[in-house]
Amino acid sequence: MRILLVEDDKKIASFIVKGLREAGFAVDHAADGEDGLHLVLTTSYDAAVVDIMLPGVDGLGLIRQLRARGINTPVIILSAKRSLEDRVRGLQQGSDDYLVKPFSFSELLARVQALIRRSSGGVEPAHLKVGDISLDIYRREVIREAKKIDLQPREFSLLEYLMRNAGRVVTRTMIMEHLWNYDFDPQTNVVDVLVCRLREKIDRDFTKKMIYTIRGAGYVLKEIDKDI
Repeated sequence: MRILLVEDDKKIASFIVKGLREAGFAVDHAADGEDGLHLVLTTSYDAAVVDIMLPGVDGLGLIRQLRARGINTPVIILSAKRSLEDRVRGLQQGSDDYLVKPFSFSELLARVQALIRRSSGGVEPAHLKVGDISLDIYRREVIREAKKIDLQPREFSLLEYLMRNAGRVVTRTMIMEHLWNYDFDPQTNVVDVLVCRLREKIDRDFTKKMIYTIRGAGYVLKEIDKDI
């Protein structure tokens, strides 16, 4: 999942970016409304977290422009303004949620997850299962053949992405865009390295392999080895 954060306070931004990345999200950060608008117009995001008080285009102005252009990315407003009128105004401008500063990261994370769930029609499962691999999204647990597999956050996110696209080939570019920041070097072999690490944990100790390389195309997670 890919998140955009638009926040000019460096300390708050660092806190949120670090927490979201540790939770397995790819996060892009903009320090003002104009840069935030540029990013959301050129990149697909699962959700955006937007401060109201921004230099240049403020948060509400940014949201208005997104909605006017038909961009329906779910947005959580961050604001020090606590009044009911301020919350109503934020929602009326097109935001989907409103979180008052100061806030706990655990609450922000829960709201981001809920927002993404709602935006997908409320049908996003808490558990994914492909073959004998089970993944619990909220507990961040992976089980295969009754064995718990410990994954690093990025490995977990890659497995989740492959399971959501089970049976379909995902390219290296698709993985890069989904798991890393927008300015990450596309020439790096970091995707192949990450897939290799995941394979070591998911496939190495099991008879049936699940992650396959499709030469010249990308990778696929599938239950049985058959032509694609």
